Formats: sequence, structure tokens, C-alpha cells
Amino acid sequence: MINKKKKIYLDYAATTPLDKAILQTMLPYLTFKYGNSMSIHSFGMEASLAVEAARKDLANFLNSKAEEIFFTSGATESNNIVIKGTVDAYYKKFGKNAPKPHIVTTKFEHHSVLNAFKTIEKEDLAEVSYINISKDGFIDFNELKSKIKKPNTVLVSVVYVNSEIGTVQPIKKIGNLIKTMRKDNIYPLFHTDATQAVNYFSCDVTDLGIDFLSFSSHKIYGPKGIGALYLKKNVPLKKLFDGGEQENGFRPGTHNVAGIVGFAKAIEFVIKNKNKDFVRLKTLRNFFIDKVLEEILDSNLNGSKENRSPNNCNFRFKNIEGESLVLMLDQIGIACSTGSACSSSSLQASHVLLSIGLRPEEAHSSLRITLGRDTTKQDIEFTIEKLKQSIEKLRKLSGSVLTDYFKKYKGN
Repeated sequence: MINKKKKIYLDYAATTPLDKAILQTMLPYLTFKYGNSMSIHSFGMEASLAVEAARKDLANFLNSKAEEIFFTSGATESNNIVIKGTVDAYYKKFGKNAPKPHIVTTKFEHHSVLNAFKTIEKEDLAEVSYINISKDGFIDFNELKSKIKKPNTVLVSVVYVNSEIGTVQPIKKIGNLIKTMRKDNIYPLFHTDATQAVNYFSCDVTDLGIDFLSFSSHKIYGPKGIGALYLKKNVPLKKLFDGGEQENGFRPGTHNVAGIVGFAKAIEFVIKNKNKDFVRLKTLRNFFIDKVLEEILDSNLNGSKENRSPNNCNFRFKNIEGESLVLMLDQIGIACSTGSACSSSSLQASHVLLSIGLRPEEAHSSLRITLGRDTTKQDIEFTIEKLKQSIEKLRKLSGSVLTDYFKKYKGN
């Protein structure tokens, strides 16, 4: 039996712990190798060489050119640059009076994508299509195909792995479709937010047929505050920021050298551990899912069991309020979530769960558990035990509240 005082972290989709070896790699650039990478003296050159070495490492991972990698503060910034920059580039090329461009995304994207699309729609800068999602958590491919046929389509953005239910979208299939429909035209361009995919799935941009790819360091055991954007060479994209000449003037601002170095080291570890992590976590995930569905009455899995990230479990429990369950588990020492950390302060039902056809009360009864490198089978067994106990307590409490209500207001 696990030590009950031990804290169990099961929210790896929100963020991952910084790997100790990665921290050691970063430390020199936080202490004595502190030069500004744009300075021409030896301190600056040392930092600049570290940045460019990291850029090459990320390019090798993505099977791209080094000059196609741009460092950002994270995937949220990268996503906004792609979506808003593509629309701006369209008007820059064709003029302000040009016909509105058409941009396409799905109904269950991360908020950094979905809200960027909504902003463009609100400002009446583009015609926007939101593709429906099946109950198992996959895009309606035929609907996507019909939408892309519109001659004014300039951008398609589809998340690689959904951050809440972990379902994996057919990115290569979409890439091939877009290539076929594009013919000799540069549009439509294809973007994917691969933040949740990098740890476990191929991100070979050439093979996948991608023009833009966004990802973050802190989802792969690297530091927070650093991310990257793959931008295919010669693809039209207007820069959003003005400033210095960092990132070839496209994304100005002093380089986060320590973060960039840590990011590259994290990618190195992903390459080294990907296959081993995938198999181990998928085994743990399936054990977790099977036990919960078998041992907890009125429990259901949100999204497909098979075609999902190997570390993702997302359940809904009848007559349970998800946030209450999260708080009760946290008191025991188990950290999990109801969904994306970016929307955890919102009282709205998850747009992801609503998009797969759940009712608001079902969405509010859901729990996301995501596993990681430090997760053990003992952690899972302990969590299942405490999950059963917590749900039983909450259901009894819910039942007593309803009984009191009916006695008081219904005269029974």
C-alpha cells in the first residue's frame, strides 16, 4: 500500500514537472552564462550559439529546416500568431477590400485557438466554420472536406491531440486532403496545435503535410514560458509584433536562453523515451479505465478508449459534481482536474465535452486524469480506491440534500 502522505500528481496534461537533468542543463544560462544572445561580445556569442544549437535540435525532431523554427513564449502565442497572422497576410496580399477569407477549425480546440477564431469572427475579418465532433471525440471528416472546398479557404486548424479527452485526430489524412485540394494554390494552409502530441506521436511535419505546428516545453518536462512555432518556408504569415531582430525580426524580444536550452533538452528526452513511455502509460491507462468502469457504478468514459493519448483518462460519474470530486481528492493528496487548466476558473461546462454531445450536467460531472513518467501502478491502485470512496461520499451527500429538498418543498 502506498504511503498515504505521498502526493500523487495526475494532471500531466496541465503541466509536467521540470526534469532535474533539464534543470541542470539550464542552470549555467541562469548564472554565469548570462549573456544576451544579440550581443556581439563573447558572452552574447555563447548565448547565441546555444539558441541556434537548440533550434537545430527542434528542427531535427520535426524533420524541418532550422530557419523554420521560431521560439515563442508557448503554444498559446504560437497559435495566435498563426491564426491572426494568416488572416492579416491575406489582406496584406489582396488588399483591404478583398473578399473575406474563409478559415476552418473544430468545435473542441484549445481556447487559445478557439478564442482567436472567435475574435476574428467578431471583428468580421473572416468567414469562420467550426467542424462538428463525433460522440467518440473525432472530427467529422466529410464535413471538413466539404468546408475546405470553398474557394476562399485560407486556413485549416485542427488540434492533434485534444487536451481534455485525449482523442487523436487524423492529421496526416487531413494534410493529404489539403494537399490534394490545394493543387497549385498556396491556400488553404494547415495548422495543428501539437502540444499534447509531442510526447507520444510523430511530429514529422513533412510526412504529416503541415504548414504550421505549435507546441510548448512545459508539457514535455521542460521549463514553462517557452514554446515554438514551426513555420514552413515561404508560407505567407504577417508578424504580429514589432521590435528588435530576434527570430529574424519575426518574433522580437530578448531570447529566453535558459528556457530554450531546456526546451531542446526536453526534446532530446522525448526522442529517447517516446516508445517506452507510450507502451508503459497505455498499459496503466487501460488498467485504470477498466477498473473504474468495472468497479464504480454509473461511470462512463468520455471519448474513444483506443484512439486516444496513452496517458489520458476522462470519466463522467452520474450524480457527481466534478469540481467537488477534484477538491475531495486533493485533500487526500491526489491532484487531477475537470479539464483544461486554462479554463479551470470558469463556471461554464466544458466546450469539449459539450461538443461530443454531453449535456451540461454530464459535462460538469466529469473528471480528467492524466498520467506521466512518475506515475506508478501503486499510484493508480490507490487513486482508484480513493476515487470509489470519494464518489460514494459525494453521492450520499447529494442524496441527503435532495431528500431534504423534497421534504421541505414537496411536502413529503
